[in-house]
Amino acid sequence: MKNFCSYKAEKYSEDKYKEIEDGIYQTADPFGMNDGDIYVTSLTFELENDRYGEEDGSPRFIPQVPLEGLLDEFGLFVTDFYEDLNNACETVCYQEFGSPEIEDIRKLRTLIGKKFYAKPYEEDGEEYYKLVTE
Repeated sequence: MKNFCSYKAEKYSEDKYKEIEDGIYQTADPFGMNDGDIYVTSLTFELENDRYGEEDGSPRFIPQVPLEGLLDEFGLFVTDFYEDLNNACETVCYQEFGSPEIEDIRKLRTLIGKKFYAKPYEEDGEEYYKLVTE
């Protein structure tokens, strides 16, 4: 995953979103899993088809590796997939990420302008991967 950029969705102008910081919004949890509000941010990024786990990925099919690693690393969940935008674009992926903790969203936004990918390695005959940010 590369070329992370902030994305300001049109929906953020609705009353149910309150801008807390540049690119970070407070809103109700769309899934009702958390008591109280959550924080969300939207990012765009491109997949790197020569990277482990991203080989067959596209905006219509964002692969589990490294996306699941990103979610785990930053304590996030996906709150909007932007299906129409992802279906219309060949290279740029759109995702909204959420967390009950604003710090998790702040950390995620440090990826803007960077790469985040999975690097495979083998240990005791098993394949694993570590997450790399550069």
